[in-house]
Amino acid sequence: MTKQSFIKGTMILLAAGIINRILGFIPRMALPRVIGAEGIGLYQMGWPFLVVILTIVTGGIPVAVAKLVAAAEAEGSEARVKSIFRTALWLAGSLGIVFTGIILFGARWITEHLFTDSRVYYTFLCMTPIVPLVAVSAVYRGYFQGRQNMIPTAVSQVTETLVRIVTVLAFAYMMLPHGIAYAAAGAMIGVLAGEIAAMLVLLLLYKQEVRQPGSRRGIAMKAGLSNGSERRSSLKQLLQLALPVTGSKLVGSSSYFLESILIVQSLAAAGVATAMATAQYGALQGMVIPVLMLPSALTYSLAVSLVPSLSEAAANGDMKTIHMRLQQSLRLALVTGAPFAVLMYVLAEPICTYMYAQPEVGAMLRLMAPAALFIYLQAPLQAALQALDKPGAALINTLIGSAIKLSLIYGLASRPEFGILGAIVAITVNIMLVTVLHGYSVARLLQFKMSVIDFVKAGICMGGAGWASALLMQASWFEEGLSRFLAACAAGFAGYLILALFTKLIDRQDFFRIMWLGKKIVK
Repeated sequence: MTKQSFIKGTMILLAAGIINRILGFIPRMALPRVIGAEGIGLYQMGWPFLVVILTIVTGGIPVAVAKLVAAAEAEGSEARVKSIFRTALWLAGSLGIVFTGIILFGARWITEHLFTDSRVYYTFLCMTPIVPLVAVSAVYRGYFQGRQNMIPTAVSQVTETLVRIVTVLAFAYMMLPHGIAYAAAGAMIGVLAGEIAAMLVLLLLYKQEVRQPGSRRGIAMKAGLSNGSERRSSLKQLLQLALPVTGSKLVGSSSYFLESILIVQSLAAAGVATAMATAQYGALQGMVIPVLMLPSALTYSLAVSLVPSLSEAAANGDMKTIHMRLQQSLRLALVTGAPFAVLMYVLAEPICTYMYAQPEVGAMLRLMAPAALFIYLQAPLQAALQALDKPGAALINTLIGSAIKLSLIYGLASRPEFGILGAIVAITVNIMLVTVLHGYSVARLLQFKMSVIDFVKAGICMGGAGWASALLMQASWFEEGLSRFLAACAAGFAGYLILALFTKLIDRQDFFRIMWLGKKIVK
């Protein structure tokens, strides 16, 4: 088995994450062209419920397994590793089977009472087998991560994405003649196929490890079952580590689930027809949100490369390093995220036209574009709170934001004059508020202040980039629309880069840091 250093392992997962984000956009772009916004709504409607179930079943288990396996390996106790792994596999597998049965038994009631469109029933049924698959895969990933081997996790993620690209589109197209509801269910079957492929990859790599000739790990993992007291001890430690993490994640996933219910229920109260409400929800969650999140792969990766050092600096009481690293990660998130945010605002309609063939979705994207920059800044702020052992502050901030978001959805989206735009306003306010609260928590904890001049410079660069993009988009130099759009994007990025260099928003250190990170990802 290949064991990597912390930095190398981080880069492996980082590269896989960027690849997955890019490849994952292929079905997101193509699927709306196959099943339309209404089909996307049916496909997306069951996801929040699935996220809640997966959080309950696997929320903290991978982290707990990774920590306990790493500790046991450091002690040289292969028997302990075996006990932890098998106990976690039993726990996750049992929870997965139980919740799958509950979902199948209550599928008809859930889809008829919690959702406004009962056609989601078929998609709901097709997604239930995903629960035990993800539960088992999470344990294997936690095991490999505890062994400090990130390659299986990365390979399984990329495999899942590659399989899903083909199967989601293929099954949706095959089922389309039977109706939109069946086409959406076919897309979910494609997701299931991807999860099966990912689990098979993990099983194969695990088998290869335990069959290593002469390996102490192979011998230990083939040994007999641990005694009862050992298993009980492993279960207790797993639950002690997993339950707090699960509770924290459950707040976010529950908010997401309630959000999906409130949006469709509020739209119905506003007099929006069921099919139209489903289509509007599908456009928001299946088209607009993914576009906003696409650049976060880059900004989050930059944050990941810097923020982990906060834990070490905090342990050493090195406040100077903490302030420096946090300043660097926030500045890089600002610098790299700003041009994407402004282009989403200026070029909202052509982006949705060429990505989804849905130009009317551009109004939603433009309304949410100002929140994009807050999304990119939120990752390093939240990571800083976790690195400095203040996850409770992040949890409280998230709870406050969620409560306000759900209240605004209920108050605005149910009014006919607002409709889906009311839900967008609520989500945008939530993103901005949580980011500001995270920033306040960090500032109060560390007496930290980010340079205001950087935000002023970023605003100037964004204004110049937006002006250049709008000018090219309205120019008559290009007769073909796609060429004009690509030229406008290029002009926006070029204008931003020139102004960033001129105002010294980007300096030599930033340039070489990005180049270093790029080389590491390529390697």
